[in-house]
Amino acid sequence: MSREESVRLARAPIELREAEGISECELARRTWLSEATFRTFEGDRGDLPTPIVARSFEGVLGWAPGSIKATPSEAMGRESSADSAIDLE
Repeated sequence: MSREESVRLARAPIELREAEGISECELARRTWLSEATFRTFEGDRGDLPTPIVARSFEGVLGWAPGSIKATPSEAMGRESSADSAIDLE
């Protein structure tokens, strides 16, 4: 992920929360992701999200599908998530 993409992904949920006056907890509830997931990306650690997390972010942010670069699911062996709330297996 480029530095520009990383910064964009870090700022987007913060800006959305501020614009809507909602907490990390509320944003997490809307996406079925954990607050820890949002803290990870808002903290701009430069990590690529899993495909599931990327699609959830795109949905809540109103971004086009595929606009957030994600980890290749083939390299992971399965499409798992660091966020157990959405782990489909």
